Amino acid sequence: MALLVSAALLWPASLPAEQVPVRYTEGLVHGFLALRNMAGTTLADGELLEVARGDRVTSRLVFHFKDGSLRDETAVFSQRGRFQLISDHLVQKGPSFPEPLEMTIDRASGRVVVRYTEKDGEQKVADERMELPADLANGMILTLLKNVGNAPPASLSMVVTTPKPRLVKLPLSVAGAEPFSTGGTARKATHYVVKVEIGGVAGLVAPIVGKQPPDSHVWVLGGEAPAFVKSEGPMFQDGPIWRIELVSPAWKK
Repeated sequence: MALLVSAALLWPASLPAEQVPVRYTEGLVHGFLALRNMAGTTLADGELLEVARGDRVTSRLVFHFKDGSLRDETAVFSQRGRFQLISDHLVQKGPSFPEPLEMTIDRASGRVVVRYTEKDGEQKVADERMELPADLANGMILTLLKNVGNAPPASLSMVVTTPKPRLVKLPLSVAGAEPFSTGGTARKATHYVVKVEIGGVAGLVAPIVGKQPPDSHVWVLGGEAPAFVKSEGPMFQDGPIWRIELVSPAWKK
């Protein structure tokens, strides 16, 4: 442990916050999504709803699971030159989530409140003041990646729950362009890889004890009107890899 603490003191300083410039302003959006496991089984129906008022955007991503679970996240952010999170509210509950929780973030004040239920049923509250950087990306990852093209920032920041709140870095990289099709039209999407850098002593220990979070992957169609195509990654600590994809309406014959 002494060696780990010494190594942590010598660990490189965190990368500076780099906000994403607004290349494409957000507006009125209502999209339909499916959440599936990696075998292709549909676990939940989802919706993305966005409303812009002036330079402030409210974005809500909600999934209703077939087992009755719910994941509901609402992010409010500004898009005045650069994207900046104002607040975020996340609810996860039901059989699909081993530890139900509710988290609220107020970036300006740095207040983060997490209400969670432990496996033994005991309810707890973590109410903390944190130094939240300008590049905080909770509830905004898909929006930000639509605006970075092939030159994403080195990293973004995010508050995660363990279940208590913890600030981590998300190093970004581009894995390349990958082909897909819509109907008979061939297209290409940019494949982004989002890692999790825990940092400090915990970050050094995580790979050793098998707690290093897996990478997440996001595919975005570029061009004059960039669009989210799909994503793959966990939604909670030690959670399985789930896939989010767009779906089209189905009509009765």
